[in-house]
Formats: sequence, structure tokens, C-alpha cells
Amino acid sequence: MSYRLGIDVGGTNTDVVLLDGDNRVVAKRKRPDSSDIMTGIRDAVRAVLDDSGVDPVAISQAMLGTTQVTNAIIERRDLNDVAVVRLGAPATRAVQPLAGWPEDLRRRYQRFSYIVGGGHEFDGREIAPLDEKELTRIAREVKGQVGAVAISSVFSPVNAAHEERAAVIFREELGEDTPISLSHQIGSVGLLERENATVLNAAVSKVAKRATVSFQEALASIGIHANLYLAQNDGTLMSVEYALLYPILTIACGPTNSMRGAAYLTGLKDAMVVDVGGTSTDVGVLVHGFPRESFIAVEVGGVRTNFRMPDLFSIGLGGGSIVRDLDGDLQIGPDSVGYRIVEEGRCFGGSQTTFTDIAVALGRARVGTHPVTLPRNRAQAAYDLAIARVTEAIDRMKTSASAVPLILVGGGSVLLPDAFEGVSEVYRPDNYDVANAIGAAIAQVSGRVDRIFAMDHRSREEVLEEAQAIAFSEAIRAGADASTLEVVEMEEVPIAYLPGNAVRVKVTAAGTLASYERRGAKDSHARS
Repeated sequence: MSYRLGIDVGGTNTDVVLLDGDNRVVAKRKRPDSSDIMTGIRDAVRAVLDDSGVDPVAISQAMLGTTQVTNAIIERRDLNDVAVVRLGAPATRAVQPLAGWPEDLRRRYQRFSYIVGGGHEFDGREIAPLDEKELTRIAREVKGQVGAVAISSVFSPVNAAHEERAAVIFREELGEDTPISLSHQIGSVGLLERENATVLNAAVSKVAKRATVSFQEALASIGIHANLYLAQNDGTLMSVEYALLYPILTIACGPTNSMRGAAYLTGLKDAMVVDVGGTSTDVGVLVHGFPRESFIAVEVGGVRTNFRMPDLFSIGLGGGSIVRDLDGDLQIGPDSVGYRIVEEGRCFGGSQTTFTDIAVALGRARVGTHPVTLPRNRAQAAYDLAIARVTEAIDRMKTSASAVPLILVGGGSVLLPDAFEGVSEVYRPDNYDVANAIGAAIAQVSGRVDRIFAMDHRSREEVLEEAQAIAFSEAIRAGADASTLEVVEMEEVPIAYLPGNAVRVKVTAAGTLASYERRGAKDSHARS
């Protein structure tokens, strides 16, 4: 029998779950995060193998969800220097690249920022010829000065020819080892937000490579040589090779893993999901078994982007959130002891009062090694304050006043009650505490397209067929078995303000993981 590992490295714990061939949980472990991703993964996986007695050789697939990329952007840590190249002169000179960025990031990246002749109209016609001579000059100027290149062009989701030609020029000058991010492969329609997402993708390429190598080395050190995958932020997976090209797609994958795990553990396809960790609580919505996508531009580390992101509402409330009484006013969070709760929380013998301690003092949870005694009226007031914040978050994510089912997951969800206002039924499934790792382990592989198509000389069926083919191709690149692919989402939006009967088409396709042998044969055929 073959097994698969689901691993989620959050901001507090590393969660690992081992599933058998029927996706049943064989063993699970939670371990505090380590300063380096490798140690935490290795220790947690070893514990799972010891508990289960499974031979490492029997593990055929391993899936990782990690916050490394998100943390790098938020903390401004280990980011690449990037050459930011926009193909849009003279049409786009009025608004420079990096407009609206936080001042610290803008100062860093504006040094190697350029606008070059090129770009296309919405229907694919050139705005201006691509200035290849200038691109060659820029490539030679930044050689040895930057670690990655971000190339964006006007309406490249419609016609990517200029971006692709620019990439060829940069590779000829900088070599194959320099990561090059192309905006048509990352963002959606809307130049500035797509450009921002592309720059961020290039900036985190070094972090992604380090996390991936650590993942591989951690498993190899204990004899696991499985097919490796990383979680995307739409609740699906991608191969390691694909993740190194598009590391920004891992942002917010933790909550989406939890949501996919919640759907799998309960069998519910449409429901609210509340994921409670040590520091924060994330509220999301399942639609047909997948996380609902945000329809507005999302800020990442203060940068406005338009690449796909889950629709989430997060609050600074978790099991480790610190409770304070400030001149008679109670405050819970947003600061948290995080994984140090096992040392600092009252229920573990420490002196810090946390949300967990409040629940224990009220008899609502059995956690820790020490009894907790607090004034009951103040403890109840603190608990009511916390639940009111969760209830408000749930209300903000609902699209109607009707009662909806709610799934509670995450280690901290044990602190929440079994009923909420506006909720028809609360589910707390078995293995709720490692739903994130389970969601990573059972996930499919996806591909998607989000483009504007001109339909003047084409039928609607031809356009949708082309869009579906592109989505299928992306899913196969990400590691999906072509024979299992199906469309899980399709959306058409007519664009009245553009001539030529223009329509924006979004298609998402998903399928099961391709086996190592089939992928190897496919890759060999592609190389030949």
C-alpha cells in the first residue's frame, strides 16, 4: 500500500498527517514551528512515522502548504532585488511602476524600474513596436545587480508576444538561472495590479526555492523520496517545478487548505468555515467544495494586486491571544503568545492569560496541565467579547440573512461554542485540528485562464473551447493527470466599454495528481 503525507507549516505549528490509499488518517502530529522550515518538518514527519510504523519507502506523495512566501513579503525578509520592466511606452508613462507601493518597498525596487516601447490593444493589435535594443541595454545594465526580472506588458493576457520576446532577450543576457516572471502568467486584466503581482512573484523566488529545497531535504533525510507538491491558494496543488515559477500562488494557501480539509471531513460542499489557530481566526466560504474567490483587488504586504486570492476575513483572535484588562476594559489580542502557549499560558503553568485560559476557566475546554481560576464574571465577559468578534466575522462573509452550516477546524476551534447566531448547524469533524494538512494531502491539481477575448469573427463556443484548452494545459503543467481533468468553474463577463464584442472569460480546471511514471514519460516526450 502507498501512503501520502500532508504537511502544513503555519506561523505557530507544523502539522503533519499520514493518509493511506483510501485517504484515511493513519497518524497525525502537531509540532511547534522551528526557526528553519527543515527541522520542524523533519521532526513532525519522524513522529508520524514512529506512531504509524509505516516504512518511509511506502510514501509515494508529499504535499506542503507553507506561509514562507507570505511572511517574506510582510516582514520584508530575504526578498530578491528585481528588474521591473514594463512594456508600455509611450502610452503608460503617466503612471510609473510601483505607484501606490509602501515607501520602503518602493525605494528598494524603483532603482531598476523601466518603461520600454511595446504593448498591445485589447484586441491584440500593437500599441507600439517592441524596443528590443533598449531591452538588451537594460539586461546588460542589471546583470549581476538583480536576482530576478519582472516583465509586464499592456494587455498581455490578450497577446503575450511582447512579454515572451522580452523574456528571451533577458535570458540570452542573464542566463537560464535568473528567474523571469511574466505578468500574463500571473495576474488578471488591469495593468498596474498585474504588474504589482508580477514584481512580488519575482521578489519571492529566492524564498520559494529555499523553502522547496528545505522540504525536499527534510524528507530525504529520513528516507522519503516521494513526488513532492506545494499547495496553491485556491485549494489545489502544483508541482515543485511549477511552484518555483509562480511562488506567489502559495500566498494564503493555509486557510484554503483548511477549507478543503473541512469539505472533505464533513462531505459538505457549500458552507462557512472558521479556522482558528494560535494567533488568528480565518473565516471563508466553500462553494461547490472549493474556497470562494475574492472578486476585488487584494493587498499583499501593502501592495495592491489582482492575481487570484481566496475570499477571507481574518481577525487577530486565536488560542494564544493575550487577554488584558485595561482600566476596566477587556481586550483580547491581536498580540499572541503563539506556540509559546505551552510555556506561558496559565493552563500550562505559565503566568500569561490567554483566550485558551478563559475557555478553560469557564469549563468550556479541557486543555493544558494546570487548572485555571479566574473571576467568573470577568472570564465570561472576555469569552463573550471573543465570540462576538467571531460572530461578526461570520456575518460579514455571509451573502444573505439565511442560516448556513458552519464547519469549525483548527486546533483553536475547540474553544468555540456549538452554536452561533445565523448558523443552521455547527460541525466539528474528527481530525478538525489537522484539517489544513488533510486539505493539502487530498487536494487536486488545477489550472486556470482569465483573459479578454474579442468575438467579432468567432463564435462563443470557439472562444470557450480555447479558454478551456488553456486551462487544461496549465493544469497539466502544474502536475495533473490529463485524463482526469474537468472544468470546475467557468465565468463569462461581457465588457461593454470595449469594442469588438469583447468578453472576459475565466475557466478553472482540476484533476487528480499524475503518477510519477506518467509525468516522467510526458516530460521525456516533451524534451524529445
